[in-house]
Amino acid sequence: MAGRILVGTCSWTDKSLIDSGRFYPPEAKTAEDRLRFYASRFPIVEVDSTFYGLPSERNAALWTERTASDFTFDIKAFRLLTQHPTPPQTLPKEIRQELPPPTGDKRNLYYRDFPEALKDEVWRRFANALLPLDSAGKLGLVLFQFPPWFLPGRQSSEYVIEARERLPQYRIAVEFRNARWFTESNRERTLDLLRGQRIPLVCVDEPQGLASSVPPVTEATAEIGLVRFHGRNTAMWERKGATVAERFDYLYSEDELREWVAPIQHLAGQTQEVHILMNNCVQDKAVVNADQLRTMLSSGA
Repeated sequence: MAGRILVGTCSWTDKSLIDSGRFYPPEAKTAEDRLRFYASRFPIVEVDSTFYGLPSERNAALWTERTASDFTFDIKAFRLLTQHPTPPQTLPKEIRQELPPPTGDKRNLYYRDFPEALKDEVWRRFANALLPLDSAGKLGLVLFQFPPWFLPGRQSSEYVIEARERLPQYRIAVEFRNARWFTESNRERTLDLLRGQRIPLVCVDEPQGLASSVPPVTEATAEIGLVRFHGRNTAMWERKGATVAERFDYLYSEDELREWVAPIQHLAGQTQEVHILMNNCVQDKAVVNADQLRTMLSSGA
């Protein structure tokens, strides 16, 4: 029996979506109104804000209260925990004050800069903030999207395992952003690593033919599958200085979405559940494409 397929987007709060006036009704004026409306249209959403700053239990509790019992939140891991550069001001004051000089004076901090005790504290706070969602049965996957410089090798593989062990109560998923993880010599090692740890591989749709292009590897490595659609804006994908909105500004054609119907159905046949998330969150492009793909999947077209 094929797993259920949940289709949604990677944001419900994006300013350009709100400003477009093409999704939320005029009466949806507050954050609560908008989440309630979004959740009436889609069964899943990815929370992107948790990448930029540690989440709070209060927000997680509010998200829980404002959605139906069967709604699912996938949560993006805080950037320090995925080895991205992290401005000190995005950390809680108590943690900043514990940073030894000159670490605390840096423009950006990295995971390696932190003493072990502070690493433990960041992990603890991140995990605790998700408890309301988990207790309500609404926490889906915790997404670890690693940076392009996170390359295949022993140290990186050990960190993937560490991330899973740091959050034993949750289900994590991993998105690699460097194609070297999927070269002929590395592909099976990558898949074996994730299968051995029961970690879902995040399958991606993104511009191809570029130095940074990660291929769309549709492989089940755990009981849940995840596919993220980043758009195919080739002209902006690697352009220096391009904003996030410029990189992800792309509306998929119906033919491009239809290419994914069979691979997603195949993934569903190997898993209990598949999460499909549109990350082309510019104006209403993500919600339009999510609606289109959901219709195609339900009809098998």
